[in-house]
Amino acid sequence: MSSLLTNTAAMTALQTLSMTNKSLAETQNRISTGMRVASAEDNSAYWSIATTMKSDNQALSAVQDSLGLGAATVDTMYTAMNSTVDKLTEMKSLLVTAATPGTDPGKVQKNIEAIQATLQQTADSSVFNGVNWLATDLTTTNTAEIVSSFTRNAAGTVTVLKTTVDLTSIQLVDRAGGGAGILDTDRSAAITAPVTGTLTGTTILDWDVSALSNQDDTATFDTLIAEVDAALAQVIDSTADLGAIKARVDLQKDFVSQLTDAIDRGVGQLVDADMNAESTRLQALQTQQQLGIQALSIANAGSQNILSLFR
Repeated sequence: MSSLLTNTAAMTALQTLSMTNKSLAETQNRISTGMRVASAEDNSAYWSIATTMKSDNQALSAVQDSLGLGAATVDTMYTAMNSTVDKLTEMKSLLVTAATPGTDPGKVQKNIEAIQATLQQTADSSVFNGVNWLATDLTTTNTAEIVSSFTRNAAGTVTVLKTTVDLTSIQLVDRAGGGAGILDTDRSAAITAPVTGTLTGTTILDWDVSALSNQDDTATFDTLIAEVDAALAQVIDSTADLGAIKARVDLQKDFVSQLTDAIDRGVGQLVDADMNAESTRLQALQTQQQLGIQALSIANAGSQNILSLFR
């Protein structure tokens, strides 16, 4: 039945065109933003998951920065400890030379003093970002912490994981003045008293062998060499510990980087638009829109056809 007041065909064509235009607008928005879930309105479940994962990824990014600082700190201390190993090895050789009959301990002492000054400077200058683990005051705390990871368990509980460094094992100089460092420990009790000469100083950093006799004070030289060797063993162990921490931090940095990439991929699977599919859909909707406009035009022409009956 043809009606002048109600154009059913036009109403149907208009509804279809409106739905097509809405779908077309959604598709164009996905193409322009690159996202199929841009807000909670699009898909509340996916949006909630993706937003939480993005927040966690930002936290992991901060962890990666902290790991970078930690790695740089460990690397600074590791480099200083390696230098200390070299200098103690050189000092042991000089003591062997000073203990050799026919040499002048006073002249050798000048070289020893240069090494002692270098050892002190190495400990004092091993600073990164205001942090020094080698020349420290451990009266308040004897550990340092490096942020190593950020986790969220199945219950949603957030935890920041840390790597702990035992500073007592790597302390070279005690800033508190207690002589607890490897280099400033009072070693006088372990040193055999000279027979004819004189030994001044009580630590590796201030020994003076210039007044010792390498003829009569061989026992003193032997104990000095043994103490330097013991300190060297401590420093080597400490360097190995730092090397292990350095390797652990580097591994954690790589893992956090890979985890961040994995989360990014997961978020992308939830919210990113498939541009190939959206492009194909856009072309189809544009065709539907054109057909809808033509259908509406044809439906509207029906009223004109009714008027022609009265001419």
